[in-house]
Amino acid sequence: MMGLRWLCLLGLLCLIASYSAVAEDYPSRTITIVVPNPPGGPSDLFARWIGNLMGQRLGQQIIVENVGGASGTIGASRVAQAAPDGYTLLMHNITFAAAPALYKRHTYDPLGDFDPIGLVTETPQAVVTKKAITATNLRELIAYIRANRETINLADAGRGSASYLCNLFFAQAIGASMTAVSYRGMKPALNDLLAGQVDLMCDQVANTAEQIKAGNINAYCVTTRERLAQLPSLPTCDEAGLPHLETSVWVALLGPKGMPQNVVGKLAAALRQALHDPDLAQKLATLSTTIIADGLATPEGARAFIAAEVSKWSGTLNAMRVAPE
Repeated sequence: MMGLRWLCLLGLLCLIASYSAVAEDYPSRTITIVVPNPPGGPSDLFARWIGNLMGQRLGQQIIVENVGGASGTIGASRVAQAAPDGYTLLMHNITFAAAPALYKRHTYDPLGDFDPIGLVTETPQAVVTKKAITATNLRELIAYIRANRETINLADAGRGSASYLCNLFFAQAIGASMTAVSYRGMKPALNDLLAGQVDLMCDQVANTAEQIKAGNINAYCVTTRERLAQLPSLPTCDEAGLPHLETSVWVALLGPKGMPQNVVGKLAAALRQALHDPDLAQKLATLSTTIIADGLATPEGARAFIAAEVSKWSGTLNAMRVAPE
């Protein structure tokens, strides 16, 4: 019996030693970043740009895999269940923190199932409509919506998405419920807005900036405290007459819980180096997206930030009487 115990202990020690050696050699093969959204959206672009830069610094290719569906919970759950070896990562946004308050059956725990690597970017949102709506400012738009609330429809990327959350805040702020039309991502929603098939949405400026500049859609306000350099004529929601509508879409890089600390450290260092790349900053600036501060582009900073976001969204959605489904 004693011999069997020693053999088990020896086997465990060998396994630990082998695991440590693999961690020391990390990375030795391709890394995958799962983006729980369709291709072409902001999170997808950020993952590809940042993954390419991180791969150069780590000496291994980083590929992006889009695993959409269920407002990002399918992709997030997949990463939560992956081996914690640093080869399967997740790039997710604000939806990651709000999902537990919106669904009765939690397919993942944002705090218990993941090791944060760092926050990445932050993007404001804007209230936009199809071109056929003739309101010239936000006050006129609100009056139009209140007068036509039975027929106005509101596009989002599904329950819990960044657009859903912003739409929720907007509808509550103006005191008018509207018919929600959900899409598998905001790219098809924007296409339908351009075609006049939907009336209104609150979406990331990274998605809508070019169409706003081209005059193909109407824009009424941006959800930041200050105007955007890329869209200087677009007022803030506060300036336009709707105070306190301030939302932004943050993006974070995470891995499964239990990754070796030196692997987390290597990934976090590569992430911070990537975020200091001047070409990346220029690309993001064209989308009115800002790179997160260094203090949040760390495992510790991201963990504290995400914990605060989970608590905030739980309280906010509960106060708004949004029942979990």
